[in-house]
Amino acid sequence: MKPSQKRQDVKFSSSPVLGVHLPMWRSKLVVFLLFMAFVALAARAFWIQGPGNAFYQKQGESRYQRTLELPATRGKILDRNGLVLATSLPVRAIWAIPDAVPDDLGADKVNQLGKLLGMTPKELRVKLSEDKGFVYVKRQVPIDIADKVAALDIPGIYQRNEYKRFYPEGEITAHLIGFTNVEDEGQEGVELGDQKMLSGTSGVRRVIKDRMGHIVEDVAEQIPPHNGTDVDLSIDSKIQYIAYANLKAAVEKFKAKAGAAMVVDVRTGEVLALVNYPTYNPNDRSRMTGEQLRNRIMTDVFEPGSIMKPFTVSLALDLHRVTPNTLVETGNGHFVLDGAPITDDAGFGTLTVGGVIQKSSNIGATKIAMTMRPEEMWNMYTSIGLGQAPKVGFPGAVAGRLRPWKSWRRIEQATMSYGYGLSVSLFQLARAYTAIAHDGELMPVTIFKTDPNQPVVGTQVFNPTTAREVRAMLETVVAPGGTSPDAAVPGYRVGGKSGTAYKHEGHGYTRKYRASFVGMAPMPNPRIVVAVSVDEPTAGSHFGGQVSGPVFSAIAGDTMRALNVPPNMPIKQLVVSDDAPGAPAKPGPQKLGAGGGAKHMIVSSTTRNSPGVVR
Repeated sequence: MKPSQKRQDVKFSSSPVLGVHLPMWRSKLVVFLLFMAFVALAARAFWIQGPGNAFYQKQGESRYQRTLELPATRGKILDRNGLVLATSLPVRAIWAIPDAVPDDLGADKVNQLGKLLGMTPKELRVKLSEDKGFVYVKRQVPIDIADKVAALDIPGIYQRNEYKRFYPEGEITAHLIGFTNVEDEGQEGVELGDQKMLSGTSGVRRVIKDRMGHIVEDVAEQIPPHNGTDVDLSIDSKIQYIAYANLKAAVEKFKAKAGAAMVVDVRTGEVLALVNYPTYNPNDRSRMTGEQLRNRIMTDVFEPGSIMKPFTVSLALDLHRVTPNTLVETGNGHFVLDGAPITDDAGFGTLTVGGVIQKSSNIGATKIAMTMRPEEMWNMYTSIGLGQAPKVGFPGAVAGRLRPWKSWRRIEQATMSYGYGLSVSLFQLARAYTAIAHDGELMPVTIFKTDPNQPVVGTQVFNPTTAREVRAMLETVVAPGGTSPDAAVPGYRVGGKSGTAYKHEGHGYTRKYRASFVGMAPMPNPRIVVAVSVDEPTAGSHFGGQVSGPVFSAIAGDTMRALNVPPNMPIKQLVVSDDAPGAPAKPGPQKLGAGGGAKHMIVSSTTRNSPGVVR
């Protein structure tokens, strides 16, 4: 600038080009917004450094810190003698971080890994290409296989310890024990029912990992896992096998749809065996079907048929409506009640009450039932556990069907007396028979081992004298002249009752059968109750005494030998004494419904003498 030039100041406010004419309120708004922005930044900085510090620290740590689960060992399931029925074996889970697996992983590596894990290369590449930070490649891999996988040293492929359940007895205990899923959670049987006790609590380990997933160091004190508690069952593995082998043979011999069997210790109510067939292998469930999975003892209900007759007689004896020597007129095997026919397999004529049991007379059971009120029979049925789901801590136990007594017609009361019109499970039947076997005391049946130092107390439902009289009648059933001589056990006095029932499907009965037998041994003071039921036998016989009776005989005989119960009779042909309950009745003053009529009152009462027994 030349000295002669004068400097001129430019006034922006007066310049028509540079002057900005803004309303005052807009200027203030801009200043206010700038101020609020600085306040927000300050508040954010305060939050990050103060209250939000823990959150952001956690977010940062999540990039390199990991919480590892330390799996607890699931408790064992043991039989009454300590034999392992279910245990956990160490295995490994193979997992991957797909992003860490090289895109150019060689085909040979993929093939080797797939071969070890039982996967095709295509399946493996699909797994490893998933858009996830974590993916399981294969669960429950045996340790030796996992070691071979580790030897491949493939980046992004890792392992963690876990457990797999193993069942040494396989299909023999499958329905009782059940199984777990891949997460070691119970799905069926005791595994499900006692999940909380068996599972335990997993531990925790906090570690720092590098970008390749390798553990660098621990960052917190490790919380150790608490292993699950062992469960002791009442089952005796020897008796379980005995029951299973004999049931399987019967189902296959008679080409039946299915079968079930159960053994109960009368003194304690402990279940010594519980088996179903068909069954499945819990160690390999790849071919398991719904039919194999069903625990029929607990879940299937059926009309039991003549197996209910001893309870009808027990109640009548308890109420003093009959005595063991009361005569019942069954006529020629045909009887009509309120227009409905009731038939026997043959014309038995006049029978004693014990003879009604030995010959399994429907007409005799009907006439005895007609001496009682519906309410009395209903109370008896409920007292022995019918119409109520068993409380055994076992999943799937059903209540069966027992309608309220007020809705019964006379013909329905009659059919219930011989096992039609009500439905039960085999578990309920076995428990009900403990009342007869244990001097009228219904025992609390359990699948868990009881404390031998704690006496087991049942519920008195019948008079002890009544129970002893009915047991004597049941002995004649397996004697010559009874309906189930095939159920006799060489060397032991036994008794029981067969049941052959038509199956009800849809709106009526079919020509399909349920063949059952429930018995007890040894007489006169039983140690065990054995219940057997075979569903839809199609080859040979369909009668309970001929189908399930021999199964009872084999199971009861071998079980008593396994329990070291000494024989109590010579091994020879059984003979019924002349005065046994099933012997032809001698003329006397006590009759029920002479001539097939509808008389149901007792003419007179006599002293309750115990009937003749099998010699």
